[in-house]
Amino acid sequence: MGPSRKPNVCRRLSRRTQGFFSRDAGVVQRTNLGILRALVCQESTKFKNVWTTHSKTPIAYERGRIYFDNYRCCVSSVASEPRKLYEMPRCSKTEKIEDALLWECPVGEMLPNPSDYKSSLIALTANNWLLRISTTTGKVLEKIYLASYCKFRYLSWDTPQEVIAVKSAQNKGSTLARQAGIQQSVLLYLAVLRVLPFSLIGILEINKKIFGNVTDATLSHGILIVMYSSGLVRLYSFQIITEQFMQQKLDLGCACRWGGTTGTVGEAPFGIPCNIKITDTPPLLFEVSSLENAFQIGGHPWHYIITPNKKKQKGVFHICALKDNSLAKNGIQEMDCCSLESDWIYFHPDASGRIIHVGPNQVKILKLNEVENNSAQHQISEDFVILANREKNKNENLFTVTSSGRVVKKSFNLLDDDPEQETFKIVDYEDELDLLSVVAVTQIDTEGKAHLDFHCNEYGTLLKSIPLVESWDVTYSHEVYFDRDLVLHIEQKPNRIFNCYVYQMVCDPGEEDDDGEETASTSCEKE
Repeated sequence: MGPSRKPNVCRRLSRRTQGFFSRDAGVVQRTNLGILRALVCQESTKFKNVWTTHSKTPIAYERGRIYFDNYRCCVSSVASEPRKLYEMPRCSKTEKIEDALLWECPVGEMLPNPSDYKSSLIALTANNWLLRISTTTGKVLEKIYLASYCKFRYLSWDTPQEVIAVKSAQNKGSTLARQAGIQQSVLLYLAVLRVLPFSLIGILEINKKIFGNVTDATLSHGILIVMYSSGLVRLYSFQIITEQFMQQKLDLGCACRWGGTTGTVGEAPFGIPCNIKITDTPPLLFEVSSLENAFQIGGHPWHYIITPNKKKQKGVFHICALKDNSLAKNGIQEMDCCSLESDWIYFHPDASGRIIHVGPNQVKILKLNEVENNSAQHQISEDFVILANREKNKNENLFTVTSSGRVVKKSFNLLDDDPEQETFKIVDYEDELDLLSVVAVTQIDTEGKAHLDFHCNEYGTLLKSIPLVESWDVTYSHEVYFDRDLVLHIEQKPNRIFNCYVYQMVCDPGEEDDDGEETASTSCEKE
């Protein structure tokens, strides 16, 4: 028998139409995405810049939709040319949307209305209204007035797609209060709600008398995370806090008497009273000290990553077991590089438990393994490394002339993030196609040129490289999104000028195989 042939897109499509995958709906979806991945990575596929636009307000991207003018205008990027989906009526500065999250329909849950099965935008306005907006029409489906006693500013997921946390701006007190020496006890508020339909869990106050001089606090996966200027990070159970310190259970849309005032919960001007007030120090789950409060949890089993709380330790990362704080074997990770910008590290978003460590000239994928003959301890090892395309041992020569006329040559090594060498700027993960996307930038003469590379997530093999036609200025802020067959680049120039470049996949006629069938396949083999 001859060598086995690579999967052919035409054959896979034929098998799908004949019902070969009908036993499991998930198999059909994975097959479809496998076909798309093969088309994306084949040599003849190009990504064409189909649209470029500019804005004086921030541009945001979420799942095939581009948002302009503080989410007031929505453009679909799925069609061959971006087209406007909707434009909400103009509003005052107090009514503008300041932050937003995309909510998508959960699988396997019965929802009250047919429209609820379509995705929505959860939006926070400058005047403390929380809105649920249709992503196809811009119609406001639900609205809640939060409160008048603080300024809510930030949205985040506590439990993704289920529970949101709305954080207020920090209360620094009025100028008159500070001049009079009056200390503000409440530092900030966290409103916690379930989505679709909105239902209230409670509003929690972070009090200085209980927690001390807090610099920030947030909620994630049911854990209250409190941070201090000293680098200390403390973790508390939000469920225990709710059970012990909730003063009164409140329901949205119901009448309520609070502090001598009667109103409807979630409607203006009454809003939602702060019903979780901590009167005693709650049980501490965990605490650790880290430089700039940098703290992450992930891996299998649970580990955390910190930087020792000393400035000279910046760029040094410790990976420790959460259960006993023990340092993993080879758990001190420090990239051997000399650069102006520091490297960064985070747990891989593919839920594999691996770790991504990014420097200017290399991307390391690390994995956690049990130490041989000691299942209680884990070690860090390299899974694979992606290297920048550079000249080896490149250095620059300086020529100086002495007073006697002798020419002296001096050599010095370039920085690892020197703009004239290929430097990694962004690393992301496309979960549906299981690809790592890496943005690399090189300064050519006075202009920076960037390309987006797709690497196999399992082995790190380079599968595709896409040049970006626009110049890349390393002094600007950049975001790059790779979403199925779309690449989107957003850059922020000085004076709040935002540019958006949209690329879409274009398939050129591919080469035919021996059977006359067009082949679109890219293997992911370990080198």
